[in-house]
Order: sequence, then C-alpha cells, then structure tokens
Amino acid sequence: MITRSRIFITTAWVCHLLLAPGIVTSQTPPPAAATVSAPESAAATAPDLPTAPAAPAGQTEEPVTMRAVQQEKDGSVYHLRGAAEIDYRTYILHADQITYNADTGDSELEGHVVLDGGPYDEHIVASHGTYNIRTQIGTFYSAIGTVGFRMRYSRYVLTTSNPFAFAGKIVEKHGPNHYLVRYGTVTTCELPRPKWLFSGGRIVVDVDGTAKIYNSDFRLMGMPVFYFPFVALPVQKEQRHTGLLIPSFGNSSTKGMIAGESAFWVFNRSTDATLGAEYYSKRGWFQRAELRARPSDSSYVFFTYVGIVDRGIGSPPNRQDQGGEDAHFFAERSFGDFRGVANVDYLSSFVFRIAFTDVYTQAIDSEVRSQIFLSNTTNGFHFNALTERYQNFEVCNPNTQLNATCSTITQAELVRILHTPSFFISGEERQLGNTPLYWSFESAAEGLQRREIGFRTGALVGRFDLAPSLTMPLQWQGWSFRPALTLRDTFYTEEGNPANSTTAADDILNRKSLEASFEVRPPALSRVFDHPWMGRRWKHVIEPRMKYDYVTGVNNFADILHFDATDVLTNTNEVEYSLVNRLYAKHLDPNAKDCAALGMSTLTIGGAPQVGSVPWEVPPNPDAQACASGPREILSWEVGQKYFFDSTFGNALVAGQRNVFTTTADFTGIAFLDSARRFAPLISRLRIETSPRTNTEWDLDYDLKDGRINSSMALVNYRFGAFIMGGGDAFLRVIDTGAGTTPTSEFNQFRLLFGYGQLNKRGLSAASSFGFDADNGSLQYATAQTSYTWDCCGLSLEFRRFALGAVRNENQYRFMFTLANIGAFGNLKRQERLY
Repeated sequence: MITRSRIFITTAWVCHLLLAPGIVTSQTPPPAAATVSAPESAAATAPDLPTAPAAPAGQTEEPVTMRAVQQEKDGSVYHLRGAAEIDYRTYILHADQITYNADTGDSELEGHVVLDGGPYDEHIVASHGTYNIRTQIGTFYSAIGTVGFRMRYSRYVLTTSNPFAFAGKIVEKHGPNHYLVRYGTVTTCELPRPKWLFSGGRIVVDVDGTAKIYNSDFRLMGMPVFYFPFVALPVQKEQRHTGLLIPSFGNSSTKGMIAGESAFWVFNRSTDATLGAEYYSKRGWFQRAELRARPSDSSYVFFTYVGIVDRGIGSPPNRQDQGGEDAHFFAERSFGDFRGVANVDYLSSFVFRIAFTDVYTQAIDSEVRSQIFLSNTTNGFHFNALTERYQNFEVCNPNTQLNATCSTITQAELVRILHTPSFFISGEERQLGNTPLYWSFESAAEGLQRREIGFRTGALVGRFDLAPSLTMPLQWQGWSFRPALTLRDTFYTEEGNPANSTTAADDILNRKSLEASFEVRPPALSRVFDHPWMGRRWKHVIEPRMKYDYVTGVNNFADILHFDATDVLTNTNEVEYSLVNRLYAKHLDPNAKDCAALGMSTLTIGGAPQVGSVPWEVPPNPDAQACASGPREILSWEVGQKYFFDSTFGNALVAGQRNVFTTTADFTGIAFLDSARRFAPLISRLRIETSPRTNTEWDLDYDLKDGRINSSMALVNYRFGAFIMGGGDAFLRVIDTGAGTTPTSEFNQFRLLFGYGQLNKRGLSAASSFGFDADNGSLQYATAQTSYTWDCCGLSLEFRRFALGAVRNENQYRFMFTLANIGAFGNLKRQERLY
C-alpha cells in the first residue's frame, strides 16, 4: 500500500469517529420587525400556535448557529441529535434532539429542553416542546421557568428588580415577553424548594409587566393558606396596577380585634392613591387615605388622612369619645425661578392623636404646624412669601391637674398664631463701594393673629419690620474682628391693652432699636503630638471666642404683642465668652480608612429620621458601609456663658414669671430668667465620635446662681458587628408660674435600645426600645420586634406598649409577613417599624 493511500484511509477513519462535528451555519432570514411577535389579542385567545410567516423578499439575513453531535439536512429541515443547540439573536435553545425548519423558523424539541436569553434573562427548562425562533412563539411541557435570575458559581444572581420563577404542566410562549402557564405556580423564591408560591389553573405572565393568576391558592411551606380568585403580581418594579391590596389583621388591648382592607388606584404613570379602612371590634371604623403624585423630577404632591368614628372607651356614664381626624399635605414645585413648598397639617383632636397614633414621638407631639411659602434667590437677594399657622394643645385631666376647669378628659387649644400673609425681602452681605464696609438688610411686611385662652388680637394685625446692617470684618496676625451696627424699626397696628388683658388695643406702636456688636476671635492654639497613639497622629486645637452686644431703644416691651422671635427683642448690655476644644486624629497609613457596616442604620437614639427626596421614598442604601478617611474630628467640647451688665434688660424683665428674650433664646433653648441676674447659666456642648460606629453627645446647662442643673441631655450609640446599643437621658427643670410664685417642675426620662441583625439580609434580627419616666416611676412606652428573613420572604413580630396618662394604656400585638418584590401581609406598617 502506497503512503498516499495510507494517509487517505487514516484521515477518513479519524473523521468518522470524531464526536464534535464542525459548526453548520444557516443564513436564515428573520421576519420584519413588525411581525416579530403575534398580536397580543390573538396570542391570548388562539388555542393553537400561529404559523410564522415566511420572510419577505430582500429581508436582511441574520445568522442562526447550530451545533450537535449528529446533524442531518433534508432540504431546509435540519435534524440535530445529541447536545443540540441553536443560537439566534440573544437566545440559546438546547435539547437532546431538535428538528429545525430554516424556512419557517419552527423547531420541534425533545428531551432536556432549555431556552436561555432575552433582555430579562429568561430561563425555561422542559421535557419537550415546540418553538419558533423568529416569532418566539412556542409550547413547553412540564416546564420550569425563571425571569431575572442568572446562575453563577452554583448560586442565583439577580439581574432585574423583581425576579420571579414559574412552573407548569404546559407553558405557552405567545411572544417575546408573554407567557401563559396552565396548571402551574409562581414564586420569587429560589428553586427547587420555594418557601412560598401561588398555585393556579391559569397564569398569564408579561415579563415587562405583571403576572396575573386566576383561581389561585397561596401556599406557605407547601401548605395552602389562602384562596384568591384573582392575584396580580408585579414582574417589573416600575409597573403599578389598580387593585385590592393584601388584607391586614391584628390585635390590641384597647382596640380589640383588627381587620382591614385597602384598595390601590393608579390614575396614571405619576399618580396613585390608596383608600382603606380597618374595623376595631372595641372602637369602630378607622379610615385611612393616601395620595401620591410625581409630575416631574422637581415636584411632588403627597396627602395622608386618618380618622375614626369612635364608639368611645370606658363604661357609661364615663365613656370617653376619642375620635378625630389627622391630615397632612405636602407639595413642592418650581414656578419659573421661584420654589413653592406646602406643608399643611390638620388635627381635629389632640386626644385622638394620643390615642390612635402608633409612633410614640408623633403621638406626644402637641404642636400642629402648617406652612406654605414661595421663595426666590437672585444675585444674593432673597424674596419670600409665607402663610403659616401654629397651634399648640394640652389635655385637661381632672384627676391629675390641680384647679382643673374640666370635668372629663378633654383637650384645649392653648395658642393659635397665624401669619397670613407675610412677605420678606433680604440681602446678603456685599461690599459698600471700595470701603472695608459690608452692608445687608432684612425687611418684612406681615399680617398676624393670635388666639389663646383668655386673650385674642384683632382679625389681622399688621407688622412691618426693616433692619439695615453694616459690618466691617478685619483680620490682623491671626486675630479676627467683626464690628456690626444694625438699625431696626418695627411698626405694629395693635398693641397690648393695659385696661383689658383679654384683647389687644387698636393703637399704633412703633419700636425702634439700635443694635451694636463687636466679635473677637483670637488665633487658635494648637498642638500636634509627636508620639502616635493607636496608629494615628493627634492634634489638639483651642478656639477662644468673645462677643459684646448692646441693644437700646426698646422702651415699650410690655406693650408689644408676641407672635414670634421678632417680638421678644429687648435692651441688653452683655458680653458672651466661650472656649471650644477640638481633638483631631489622622491615620499614619494614608490608605487606611475607618469603615463600619452600619447594620440597622435607622435604629438610633437622637438621630434625625432618614428621608428621601420625597416623603414616601426610602433613602438609597440605608445600610451602606460608612467609611471615613483623612483627618477626623474625634472630640468637640464648647463651654460658654454670658454676663449681663443690665440685669433687668431695660426693665423688660418681670420678676416671678418665666421670661424669654432674644438674647436668652439665642444662647440656650432653656428659659432661665425669673429674676434679675448678672450671669447666665454655664452651657456645655460635648460631641465625641471616635469612628462611624460610635456617637456620644451631652448638652448641659448649669445655673451657677442657683447651684443646680437646668437641663441635661445625654445620648450614646455604639455599634459592633451586627449589634447596636444605645441609651439616652433627658432632664429638664422649667419655671412654673401657675401658682403665682416661681416654683420649678422637673422632668427626667430615660430611653434604651438594643438591636441585632442586618436589614435586607438573611437570618435573624431583633431589637427592643423603651422609655421610662423617672419622676413618675412609670414606663411610657416599650417596643420589641424580631424578624427572620429568608431568600424570598420574611416574618416580623412586634409587641408595643403605650402608657400615656389617662388617655391611653394599650398593648399592641402586630406582625408582618413579607413576600420579596410582592408586598406585605399584616398590620405592622413599614413607617411604624422599629427597624
């Protein structure tokens, strides 16, 4: 045998045994873009799959790549056997055997069928089926599908905001993003053992919309729990649909058994509303409503309403009706160069707020504020128009108040102050020509009204205020000097009435004052320590400050009506001095950072509530890792005091009662003037934050004259790993002139909290918080919440205790079962949770 023959025979034999044949590429022309998917109405009603139309002449061809162990071609029909695969556009079709028609795009699939791809990462596994790769129409049998999941390193990775999975005996694909599942299930849990699912005879899934389930039952851990004739689940987070929400149930010691339902109404893409009611077996019907609108990125409207028709609490004849209404309206919008904001509150009964508000800090808030304003800033000038209403309430309890004027527990409006309308124009400091002087001004024209128990003004009191100022800031060898001069003229259309203390006199009053000040800041003293400590270099800074103030011309203070801070200006001759200590630290390693996973970032004492750009939005990444690099202020401690050369403030001080003046309110928020004095209390403001995990604050007012503490407010928060601990103490001594003398009332409250866990992560989380009144020796409120989160659902349980005097003594038992990307079932609302 010649060498050429041997080579030919060997080559043929090797090629015959090769198990991975070459790739066969068919230039199959797809249909036009308009005929890619069948019409939705036809796809939804046709019992049989439509036949794909032939490609029009001149259609741009797209490649179809086919792979298989064995391949046969019979005209335009391809027979693929063994690990068969077809790649077309963004989809990949797998099966043990595939019969593919290149003219029509139809394919018959047998054994281990898998369809992958698409913009939403669709994944379908079936035993057999048919599929047209052009129209993306087909039928799969004994199928399991997922949308928004992608397998990576033996774990599912989410690729959309609302991933979900479905399974069915028959799954019909009626287009690129439309499925009909017969006798199947839907869940957002990881397969193959989901924690929960909806099971129904007919499920319609729009990948870019919703999953609609007909005649379904909800199963938890495989056990049927509820039956629903119709359920719509969001497949994409941006999609919202009108319908009924999941019912809520609960229990309370004063409200009884609770059952409620709400309806969600979508007006359009930017507006929706929620209307609902709850039935309290012991009290009656509780109504709630919410309206949200987002016309543009820079505007929103938000309205909430709650109310109850109360059957009352207690036994006749002492039954107390605690019903009422509470409404809030928020809105913001730009009007050209002006910004308009509305924040309107309406409260019909303070007793209602105490009895039915489930957030402690809101339940005890006796103030109701409403404000609507329009503002503009142009070239350093500010233009504002304002309408404002302020109310303050108290509860009259004949069992606890001496000389009570009420026979039952009722509310009384202590004071109501209106600003309507008010116009303000002011200018920022700017240089006066080429001189070292800087000028600025403030002006206002307002209509005012005041109502309180035993006194009222006219329907509209005019107040006009003008205050131009001159300053001359100076710098010299590290010293800072700031002399300032202000002329203020305030005009009132009414004044106090000595003859009748219940009304104001219809007489004009003009208050003129001259205000002079001189502020000095010496150079700061600093030292950088040579020896590092704890891997950091340390720096200590001392900042002394001094300011002299002189005000004269206010000789008619007793005749001035009081509406706000503008009206409590008095003569004064004083000096304020303070000393600020700061301690800084910097890592020796320039790449080092102080980082901490915040965990339950919303669980803290003394922190401001986190809000989004609009009221109903949650701030992004509430548990993001906090990192700090570079120099860090570890400690800040300010100690200050005032000395009054004029101890009577131009005879404005009234001995034996609480006095609040501009100079005292600017120094400390705690009223301390009830007699003539030279020294103000010594104030201390301490802040310590060694890392993002710790926070300590202590504000102290110590009265040297009386040798006592006027106020002390301390708080500390500490986080380590998944744990958080916090504590706070608030002590306040106030001047009480109700008995005609100058006794003081003391308030001392403690608050503690503990927490463990991470939000939005699997596993156990728990937290507890409570407040204790040390004066009365009673528990004011207590909350304990625990939750467990799985991959697709979570369960939260909460006990809440309210002890708010004679108005409310209640125990609440609340729960919430959350389905990932679906919703929540129960009466523990998101905005009322502890974490």
